[in-house]
Amino acid sequence: MIADLAKPIANYVEANSRLDVDGMLHAFSPDAVVQDDGGRHQGHPELRRWIEESIVASKAVFTPDAMRHEDGQVVVEGLTFGAFKGSPLRFTLRFTLEGDAIRALEISL
Repeated sequence: MIADLAKPIANYVEANSRLDVDGMLHAFSPDAVVQDDGGRHQGHPELRRWIEESIVASKAVFTPDAMRHEDGQVVVEGLTFGAFKGSPLRFTLRFTLEGDAIRALEISL
């Protein structure tokens, strides 16, 4: 893992490595928004469903290897390994932070 990731991002990545639904969800603010694969998910109930159906079901584990700050966001890149076609795939995750939580996350290839 990248040593200087902001705490909420590091918590999310660490929980993701264990496929820990509650740990991943805890990194987000209650009304956070995630945009992934054309879908938009907002608030903890929708984020829980997204985590269970998109991440845990396909055992998708993100391994960050690069980070930069861009337009007020923390942009993290890395490979995602899992039980899905084309694994591993390289993803870019754009985090917007608010306090000690993830306020928004946009995931793209």
